[in-house]
Order: sequence, then structure tokens, then C-alpha cells
Amino acid sequence: LPMAFKDVNARRHIGLQQLSSLAFAGRTLLGPIKSCKFIVDESTNQSTLICSAVRLIESLDLTSAAGQLLNETIQAQNKEFKTGMSTLLFLTGAWSNAVLECLQQNVPVSAIVSMMSEGLNSCCERAQCLQISIHDVNKELCSNSVRPNAFKSKTCQAGRGGLLNTQSFLYFQKDISAPEEVIPINSCSRQEDDCNFNNCLVSPLASFGSIASLVKPAGDKSTSLISGIGVTASSCNKQKLTHSRYFNTLGKSRFSSQQGNFQGYLSGQSADPCECYGLGHLAMTLSHGNQTSMKLLQSIVAYQQERAECSGSSQFNIAEIVTCCLLGLPESYSCVSPGFVTLVSPEQATVVKYFEDKPLQILLMDGDLTEQYRHLGFNRPCNVRTVLEHPSLQEGRARDLWLSSMLDILITFEVDLVLVKGNVCENLMERCIANSILVIGCVTRDVLCAFGEVTSAQPVTYLTQLNASCVGSGAQVELWKACDGRAMDLGELVPVRIKVRGIPLLTAVLTTTVASKMQLIEDQFWTLVYRLHHALNDKKVFLGGGAVELLCLSHIQMLAEQPLQPANKGALKEFHNPWLAASATEYKSVVLQALASGWKQYLSVVMCNTAKAASEWEACTSVDDHLKKAADCGCPSAYILKEFRRGDLLRGGSGPFADHGEGLKVYDNVTAKTEAWRRALDLVLLVLQTDAEIITGPKRNQLLNSHVSSEFMFL
Repeated sequence: LPMAFKDVNARRHIGLQQLSSLAFAGRTLLGPIKSCKFIVDESTNQSTLICSAVRLIESLDLTSAAGQLLNETIQAQNKEFKTGMSTLLFLTGAWSNAVLECLQQNVPVSAIVSMMSEGLNSCCERAQCLQISIHDVNKELCSNSVRPNAFKSKTCQAGRGGLLNTQSFLYFQKDISAPEEVIPINSCSRQEDDCNFNNCLVSPLASFGSIASLVKPAGDKSTSLISGIGVTASSCNKQKLTHSRYFNTLGKSRFSSQQGNFQGYLSGQSADPCECYGLGHLAMTLSHGNQTSMKLLQSIVAYQQERAECSGSSQFNIAEIVTCCLLGLPESYSCVSPGFVTLVSPEQATVVKYFEDKPLQILLMDGDLTEQYRHLGFNRPCNVRTVLEHPSLQEGRARDLWLSSMLDILITFEVDLVLVKGNVCENLMERCIANSILVIGCVTRDVLCAFGEVTSAQPVTYLTQLNASCVGSGAQVELWKACDGRAMDLGELVPVRIKVRGIPLLTAVLTTTVASKMQLIEDQFWTLVYRLHHALNDKKVFLGGGAVELLCLSHIQMLAEQPLQPANKGALKEFHNPWLAASATEYKSVVLQALASGWKQYLSVVMCNTAKAASEWEACTSVDDHLKKAADCGCPSAYILKEFRRGDLLRGGSGPFADHGEGLKVYDNVTAKTEAWRRALDLVLLVLQTDAEIITGPKRNQLLNSHVSSEFMFL
């Protein structure tokens, strides 16, 4: 009979086994150093390169119910946080295996659900002691940034490895109204004790009014100080800038003006002007080794902070950031470009050349520019019968009349540029090109809002609603030029830049010559952007580098080893369901050890993926050694915090930040990480309970007459 039950157990929990198998495919995606995978379509033999759990799950053929639930869970995490999906995927597999082991030991499903849920809740509460406020992070990073050993030339040496091309400089492009040149932001910020601004020039960017950039004089080989790192260190000197007309107010330096303008992003106002430039540092600590995206984000942060000084806007606004992916250029051409950079057809590019250096009348449309488009909530007349919903484009005078009338409206109001949120009718597009009207579709709502604010254009849903007050002015368009000043023609698509004086919009232009890497590079950039965004929203971060997971592992093992007596209410304070006390007493240690095994596997795989351990056995030994030291210390959180400050926690002298020494710490998002934990466990327990409630097969009568029949629901 016991063997029969084991067979039934194995058969009825196929969902957990499927979760485990799917999660196993994503083990190499865990940690800061990920191993990319090629996903091959067997029907077409086409392949794509993926390096995230989202793209992995999207690329797999998920036919099972468990696979669909896993996909929905990961998509929900991605939609809300854009980070934490690899952690979610791995822990789903690890805890699925842990639950299966509990079932093999005949642990009741009710005990597994209650104990694991309470155990994770206890971990989340315990991990709060490893949270650090953004205020304290910036204060610490600012103080570290002036240490001679914090970011020495080793930073540049680390950049010469596989993660960063030697010539990979970050360029922040100037406005086309000024002479065409670019401001290089050195990829490796080298700082010395005597930071000095005397060798730097300040160059105002004309189109933004409030932005000034630090550039090096010709022939100067010292490192540019525009990045968040350099500015932070140099700001400690409290020197005033008098070269720019924007910072010549008496008694007020560029750095002191930052105080009090943090718009609530930091926990309280800082008395130290250095702290106001900590976002560049914070971006680095959240990058987890992604150097290219980090440099792009640091330039964005530097620009937005400069702009916030004079305009009073928020220090970091994710709605003002867009991306444009250019295939065919080396990755060293990636840059941050003011305005809106997008791709158009060669035919549209001829219109762009015609419009260069001319002020344009601009129109914004918040729907599709097609004849069939109707806004959300549109109600058709009840007394009208539709004979033909979508007539052919080539047939009927009605369609030609619509095209002619739409074109007449645009010509009447002298519209030169149309930005459309949705799709554009191809026939209308061709007629507009013939009449020198540039129409660009699939523009995001944030871009439309940005142009609307600075051009006074009011979005319309249909062209028939257009009047003179809806048309904006002052827009300019040009062919986008790379960092060497050349306009790019990539064949089928041509990059163009649309800008308006004073627009806060920034485009991260992402380039690569490898088509399969394009999606990967864009995903990595947005992941870092949202990490910084969520860190500022949470106003706190977790200690990274495995610190939180190690504390959770130590805490769960401590709970599992504690004797738990039902009569002892004090011992049950970690678990809030008294009616489960008897079951918890009997199975507490087994279930909590199973939960702890997920954390241990997590840490071991991260160490292997980052080459901090040669094998999982060696990684487990290292983790056990830390657990023993933490237990001997008497206060695991204090031990982990001390090791984190020293930089010795699960580091082993390798990884993307090893050469930075103690000058750089790694941090993680609080809400995104804890939600990934909860979603992973919730998914596992949902599949567990679903599998446990549906029983089919010849063992029905045998189970019905057994002593465990109360655990099953018979259909």
C-alpha cells in the first residue's frame, strides 16, 4: 500500500514536476553574470538570443496548465517591476522540488501550505533589518567616492574585459542648432584626491536652456567628470562655476543649488551637497555588472539632475526616457540623444531632408490614423445595418474620398509633422509623403505628452476634430547623426531625430551589429532603469550580493531547529494559525528545511554562475561556512552586515565588481525582490493544491478506504 501511494503521489503532482523542469532551463540566467541561450524554432530553424526569464518563457511552447500559470506569473512580475523574473523562475523550480520531497515524506498538503507561507512571511519580516534608506546609501556612496582606492584606474581595467569594449565611450549629443559635435563621457571615471574643476570647460546645450555639461579641453587626457561618479567626488570641493550663464548667481554654486530640490525622492533633505549627485552612484550599485546600460543611465541621470536644478522637476523621471534600437552599428555607438529618435522609411527620410533646419507645425493623434478606427467606447447607431465592415483599399470611391478629405485637412492647417499613437493607413502615408508631410506612427503616449507640453499641440482622436488651436509649432527634424557626426543610412530604415526647444525627452540609442542581441540589449537597459526607478519609489534598498538570501536561509534553519511544543505559545509566535499547531509541531522541521533548501540552491547557483565557486558542492560548502560563522556570532544579521561592509560576503575575489574593492557595494530592490519570492511560492502552492484536489485513475477505491482519504476530493 505505501508503494501504491507513492505511485499516486508521483502521478498526481505532475504540475510541480513541470514547474521544476521549466525552471531548470533558466538556471544560467540567475545572478549578475548570465549565460545567454539560443532559442531555436524547429519549424523554421530560426533562432533568437535570450538572457532573461521573460524572453525564455515567451520563446517556449507552453502547452501545460502549469506552464501557462508560470508564464502569467512571470509576465505579471515583468509588467509591474521589470526585474526579479529570474529569481522568481529559479525559486519556483527550487520550491517545487522541495514540496515534492515533502510529499515523498508523507507530509500533509495543509501542513506544507501553512508552514511554507508562514516561513516566508517570517523571512520577509526578518529581512527588514538589511534594508537601507536611499538617504544613507547616497551618503555612504558620496563618502566612498572621494577615497583614493574607491574608483582608481582599476575601474578602467575592469572595463577592458568581456563586458565592455575598450573604445566604448558614452556620448551625450548636443542640439542641432549648435555646431554638430558630441560630448564624450569617459566610460571609466578615474578620480584622485585632488579633484579639480579648473581644467574643465562648461558648454551650455542651447536647446535645453538649463543644461550645462562638463567637457574636457582639446588634448586633455584626464577623465571627464560629467558622470554621476565624477560629479559626486568633485562636488565635495564646493567650488563655484562661473563659466556658464546659468550658474553665475552670486552666493549660489552649482552644487549648493541642488539642496532642497530632491522632490521627495530621498529621505529628507541633505545637508551635504555631495548627496545630490548620488543617483549616478546608485545606478552603478544597482547595475549588477551591466556596464553599458549603467553608463547610459548615468548620463540620463546627470542630464535630468542638471535640468531639475533650474526647472524644479523631479530628479529622475522614467516617462522622459525612450529607446531606439539601431541594428548595424557597433555597440560603441550607443549614446543618449536629446529629443525623440525613431526609425522611418527611406521615402520618409527624403521628407526629413527637405524639412531640415525649418520650424515645423506639429499635430498629435492619440489613436489610429485609419478609416476604420473608432475610439474606445464608441457605440454604433442602433438603426444602422452594416453591409461591409472593411472595404478594399483599391475599390470604391468612398475610400478615395476619405483619403482626399484627410489630406485636405492636413494641408489646410499647414501641418508638417504628424505623430500618431497607433497605426497609419499606408495609402494616406504615401499621399502625405508626396505632399511633403511627415507622418510617424506607433509613438508612445509619453512621447506625445512630452511634445504636447512644449509645442502647445493638443492631441486629437480624428482628423475631423482638427482646428487651429490643436496644431503646435516649433518642432524640428533631422537625420540622426552618430557620435562621429555622420548621418546613418541603415538600408530599409533610417534613424531621424525630432526635437523641440526645451523638451525633456531623452532617447537611449542602442546599437549592435548582431541582430539576435538587439532585444537583449534593450531588455538589459530597461531592467536597470526600472531598478533605479523602484529604488527611488521605495526610498530604500536591500543589501545585495546574496546578503538577504543568506539571512533568510539562516533564519529559516534557526526556526527549523527550534523545538516547537503546542502548549508553548511563545514558541508559536512566528506562526499565526493556532488550529494548525498540532500539524506544525509534527512536520515543522521537515517543511522549513525544504523551504531553506530553495535559498541554499539559489546562493549556490549564483556563486557558480559568477565563477565564485567551481561547483555547487564547493558553493554549498562556502554557504555552510558562512552559516556556521553567523550562528557562532549570535546575531546573523550583524555578521552578514559586517561581511557586506568588508566586501567578503560570498564574493571570493571574482565577479563584475571585484576590482572595485570596498568603494562599491551592490544593492537590490526591496519590493521587487520580496514580490518575486511571494509570487514564486504562491504559484508552487497553487499548483500543489490544484493537483491534490483532482484525483483520477484505478486507485480511487483504495484511496477512499484509506486513512488519508480526508485529504482528497473525489469527483
